[in-house]
Amino acid sequence: MTLDELLEQFDEVLDSGIKIPGRKTVVDIEKLRAVVDDIRLNIPSEIKQARGIVADRADIITTAKREADGIIRSAEERAKSLVAQEEIVKLAQEKAAEIISNAQSKSREMRKAAQDFVDDIMRRADEGITANLGEIRKTRAALKQQIPTIKE
Repeated sequence: MTLDELLEQFDEVLDSGIKIPGRKTVVDIEKLRAVVDDIRLNIPSEIKQARGIVADRADIITTAKREADGIIRSAEERAKSLVAQEEIVKLAQEKAAEIISNAQSKSREMRKAAQDFVDDIMRRADEGITANLGEIRKTRAALKQQIPTIKE
């Protein structure tokens, strides 16, 4: 169950309470505690998801670096094999430099894209967690305001 669904349940328990005069409501405390317990159990999954996103980011960057290194190695090997005549050597050096430049450019682009992707996912996760935390805090505050009413 997602945090949003659990917060909906929390609101339903609050809405199902018995209204008494003076803007007070009597609610089923056991139902409320069960929902709060479920919320506590679901928060770690959100955190695990954020950690997974960070791990994915590292994997993407590692893969991009490995590909770039492979391209560079390939370019260097190709350049070494073309050393036959002066003109061929010159052309090979120019081509190798171009390939290395392209590989480095592609590597930078891939790293940038990976970082942007991970940053976007982490931003959305952060916003979701922040919103859920805000809702939890509001609900707790509302609950604290209602607790003295229940004892009266």
